[in-house]
Amino acid sequence: VGDTVTHAAKQAAEALPGFKEVKPQVFAGLYPVEANQYDALRESLEKLKLNDASLQYEPEVSQALGFGFRCGFLGLLHMEIVQERLEREFDMDLITTAPTVVYEVLMSDGSIVMVENPAKMPEPPKIEEIRE
Repeated sequence: VGDTVTHAAKQAAEALPGFKEVKPQVFAGLYPVEANQYDALRESLEKLKLNDASLQYEPEVSQALGFGFRCGFLGLLHMEIVQERLEREFDMDLITTAPTVVYEVLMSDGSIVMVENPAKMPEPPKIEEIRE
């Protein structure tokens, strides 16, 4: 997982080399079917994160679906496993949006913007190139 284990008397000044932080590759929105289940979903994600360090999430608001979370997964299988665990272990009824990937957008002015949500894509005239 990337933990460096040492003795209390001889603590390591830094982590061992070779560890790379895990970055999500696939993103999807998770929303409770019932709006009053938002806090329960947040608590469920917090508990799930204790066992799954690669799971990332942040609050998100959708005009159509209400309050939910934008979650980052290692891949589609990881997304399915997390969704299944939330439904089985925490008795959550969920709406899951279509999965997306991060886009690297090269702007006309030379700057690079990382876009995780297609709704946040810059205006087409300002885009030079889009990479997955």
